Order: sequence, then structure tokens, then C-alpha cells
Amino acid sequence: MEILNEDMGLVAESAAGLLNKSHPITAFRALRDSGIALGYDKAIVGEMAEMGWMGIALPEDVDGADFGFRAAGLIAEEMGKNLTAGPFVSTAVLAATVLRNAGGDALAQWGPRIAGGEAVIALAMDEGVKHRPDRIVTTATKDATGVTLNGRKSFVVDGIDADRLIVTAKAGDALMLVMVDPQTAGVSVTSQVMLDHRNAAVVTFDNAIVPAEAILVEGKAAETALTAALNAGRAVLAAEQLGVARVAAEQTFEYLRTRKQFGVLIGMFQSLQHRAADLYCELEQTASLVAEALNALDQGRDNAEALSRAAKAKSARVGRQATEEGVQMHGGIGMTDEMDLGLFMKRDRALTEFLGDAGYHTEWLLRQRGI
Repeated sequence: MEILNEDMGLVAESAAGLLNKSHPITAFRALRDSGIALGYDKAIVGEMAEMGWMGIALPEDVDGADFGFRAAGLIAEEMGKNLTAGPFVSTAVLAATVLRNAGGDALAQWGPRIAGGEAVIALAMDEGVKHRPDRIVTTATKDATGVTLNGRKSFVVDGIDADRLIVTAKAGDALMLVMVDPQTAGVSVTSQVMLDHRNAAVVTFDNAIVPAEAILVEGKAAETALTAALNAGRAVLAAEQLGVARVAAEQTFEYLRTRKQFGVLIGMFQSLQHRAADLYCELEQTASLVAEALNALDQGRDNAEALSRAAKAKSARVGRQATEEGVQMHGGIGMTDEMDLGLFMKRDRALTEFLGDAGYHTEWLLRQRGI
């Protein structure tokens, strides 16, 4: 078990305090029932900015907190525990990491706006039903008028009402990352229905022309920036999924401690005890792996990508175990809307797919080992 230092302990405590009080599960239920496409309360962006969370991955010279990804993971875990909806991963982690690596005028312009809670920026990269960021059909053609984009992006998380989109495109064989205003002519943003009732969009580009200065970075530098963002996003999402799994497991353990069958607490049944113990051990192993991945990112270690992928795969498998065990041990009532467990299960499934499922990352890890 990781022992947090004083600074990280304060981050975890402040995140738990704010989200438990202001953005708990009941608040998410209200958002879900409202049916709004945005999927989150806009006020949360300002609140997170006041706490320094929106600038957590940005350097101090653009008003960021520069506190690292371990801290971001602690915040994300508490968001998972409370089913808190907000553009934290999309903007404060993914977009901020791209901008930090790209540098230049874009970072100077948009970094302070992200840190101040004044801008939501979504990363538009996937084009199919599964996460495959290297399979890019969207094209970027440079000419005297700027850059013309053509293509389609799916499952753009927090793409609805985003101030800007960071779009992956191909200029010939080279990767290009382009900052696009969704109001640009030829850009269409459509709400996409998600299992967990969160904000996502389909974005199409039909001869959409953006100025040349909208190019953030291209070629090898673009690959480096995108890889850094995906590494960070995977590890932070693994932390959020860990939070989801922890609460799903704790609700199940509490049910075992209180539910009686044939006059006996069902937690006394040995078979259920074994399953609960196995789940507990899996959760602790996942927590250790997630912490190691986040710390590796902060330390710039060579194995950071492998650890981020391993953490994402592990959290997906254990998240599924925690939610399915919860439903089974509750005898099926866990899927009724009156209970929160079904909401945790839906969020778990969506988190598994976002930035790649267990199979996708396991295959990458095996290939790295020559298997």
C-alpha cells in the first residue's frame, strides 16, 4: 500500500471533501434525469479551477499548478467514487498534456484559460467503434488558405459545447495535431448517446478550413505529444476506474454484512467470503499498479507507457469483477435504478472503452515482449 506524502494527502482529502459535498452520486442522478447533452454542471469547471485542478498538469508560467499526474490520479479516483461528471480528464489531463508538449503560442494562449476554468478542450482522435488512435483517415491539406480538414471523429469525450477541439489528422504520412474551433464552417458536432450518460460527440469535417497557426505540432513532435497525452490519460482514467470499483465493492461488502438469509448474515457463507477476499486483493493490487504508473509519468521513467497500459488493462478487468460481483451478490437487485450499483457498472464499462480496453493494451504489452 502506498503511503502518500503530506502534499498528496491534502490533494486526496480536498478532492474527497469537495466532491462528496458538492458533486455526489445524487448530483449525477439529477444530471442524468435532466437529459442535457452537456452531461455535467458547468459550475464544476470553475470549482475545479479554484482548487488548482484544471491546471494540475500545466507549467506555472501559464498559471498552472504543475503538481503532476499522481495528484491528478487522486482527484480522478474521488471523481470515480462519486460518479462526478466534468471535463477533468479531457481538458486538464489530455488537452493540457498535448499543449504542454507542443509549447509555443498555443500553450501561452490556452494554458491560462484551461487553468482558470475558462476553456474546455476535447481531444478528437478515434474514428471507429474501438480506440485505435493510429488508424487515422481524417486528412489535413495545407495550402495558401490554411489547412483543410476532411474526416469524421467518434466518441469525442466532452466534445459537446467544447471551446476547442484538438484534432488528429494525417498530412500525407505525417501526423498533425490541429486546434479547431467547433464553430468553424464545415465542422459539425452531434451529441452521441453514451451508456453512462456522459458528454460525447461525433465530429465531422467537410472541407473545414482553419488557419495555418491552428497547427499545434506535426510529424515526430506530434507523435511525441499525442503519446504523452495518451500515457497520462490512460493512467488517470485507471485511477478513476479504481474509484468506481472501490465503491462498488464497498457497497457489496456492506450488503454482505447486513443482509440475512435463512436467519444468517450472508457474509457468513464461506463461498461469498472467498469471493469478497479475492476482490479485495485485486483492488489493492490495482491500486499499487495505478500509483506506480502515475509516479512513473511524473518521474519521466522509460517504462511509463508500459505501466500506464498495464494499469488501464488491470483496472478494466478488476472494475468488471467488482461491478459484476456486486450485482451477483446482491441477487440481481443491484441493477435496479433505486440502487447506485447499476450506475457504477455503466460508468465502469464506459471507462473500459475510453482510451482502450484490456485486450488492446494487453496485446501491446505482449508484442513489446515479443510474444
